[in-house]
Amino acid sequence: MTGSEADRGRITINDVADHLALSKGTVSRALNGYDDIAEATRLRVVRAAERLGYRPLSHAQAIRNGRSRALGLVIDHGEHDHHRPFIADFLAGISTAASEADWTLTVATAANMQASLNQLRHLNEDRKADGFIVPRTMIEDPRISYLQSAQIPYVLYGRSETPGAHHYYDIRGEDAMADAVSRLAALGHSRIAFVGGGAHYMYACLRHLGYRDGLARAGIAIDPVLEDSSALDRTSGARATAHLLDLDQPPTAIVFAVDRAALGAWDIARERGLRIGTDLSVVGYDGIAEGAYLDPPLASYDVNNFEAGKTLASILIRVLRGYSGEPIQEYGQAMFLDRGSVGPCPAGDDPAGNSYQVR
Repeated sequence: MTGSEADRGRITINDVADHLALSKGTVSRALNGYDDIAEATRLRVVRAAERLGYRPLSHAQAIRNGRSRALGLVIDHGEHDHHRPFIADFLAGISTAASEADWTLTVATAANMQASLNQLRHLNEDRKADGFIVPRTMIEDPRISYLQSAQIPYVLYGRSETPGAHHYYDIRGEDAMADAVSRLAALGHSRIAFVGGGAHYMYACLRHLGYRDGLARAGIAIDPVLEDSSALDRTSGARATAHLLDLDQPPTAIVFAVDRAALGAWDIARERGLRIGTDLSVVGYDGIAEGAYLDPPLASYDVNNFEAGKTLASILIRVLRGYSGEPIQEYGQAMFLDRGSVGPCPAGDDPAGNSYQVR
C-alpha cells in the first residue's frame, strides 16, 4: 500500500484492485463469493483485503446493489413451545456463520402464521433481509408459497410437501424414531407406543413414519391403538400416557416425538405408582434441559442446533451469492442420550398389571 493510500484514511475497493492489478469488478465479485471467480483468485483477494484493512460500507452496498447483506428469520412466538428447545443455540449458529462471511442476521417475531407472512413481506420490502431461513416447516407451508411467489431466496430448516425445489437442511428425525424402536425391541419390548407432535408439522409426519419403519425392522406389527396423533406439552403428554396405559393391553414402552410431551409420562407414572425405566420405558426427542433433571433422566435424541444454524446460514449465503445448481439438500443426525428412562421389558407384565405374552 502506498503512502497516498494511507493518507486518505479508509481503504476502498479501488485500492484493493490497484494493489492486485485486478479490475474493481473482479475484486468485488471475489469478496462476495461469486461462483464465477476461481478459488485461488478469491483467496488472493480476501487475504489482500484483510492485509490492507479494507472493510465494505454495508449501507453503500445496499444502495448500490439493493442488498442489505442480512439474513432474515421470523420466529412464531405463538407456537406451543416458542422454539425454546433450540432457539438460543440456533440463533448463535446462524449469527456465527453470518459474521464469518461478513453478513448480519435480522430477527423478527410473530404471533401466528398471518403475522409471520406479514413480517416476511415487510423485512423484504424494507430491505432488512436479502433472504430467509424458514424454521420448523409444515407439510403445506404458506411461508414457502409466499417466498416462492415473491421470488425471495430462502432455505428451510426441515422438509415440506409444498410444491417446488427447495434448499434445506434437516435432522433425520425419522432415523431417530426407528432407532428408538430398535433399541426397545432389543430389550424385549413389543408393545411399543408412539405419541406424535403437531399433525401439521413436517417433522411429526416424518417421525411417525420412522416409528413405523422401526416396527417393521423389528418384525412387530403396527397397532394403530398404540399411536396417539398429537401431544405437544406436558399436559397433553400426560393425557396421552394415561390413555395408553388404560388399554386392555397397554404398552411397556412409549416413544414421544417431542420431549416436552414426554415429561407428562412422569406425572402419570407417579400417580399410578410406576417406575419409569423399570415398569415403563420412555424415549423422547429434542434433548431439552428439563429431561436431564427428571428421576430417572429422560432418554432422548439430542440435536446440535448450533451446527444446524451455521449450516443453514452458510447455505443461504451461498444461494444469495448466486448459486444456481441443483437444490442444496443436506442432513444431520440426532445423537442418542442413553439415560435411565429405558430398560428391559417387564417379564410378561404390563404397567397396568395385565399379564400377556411378550414376543
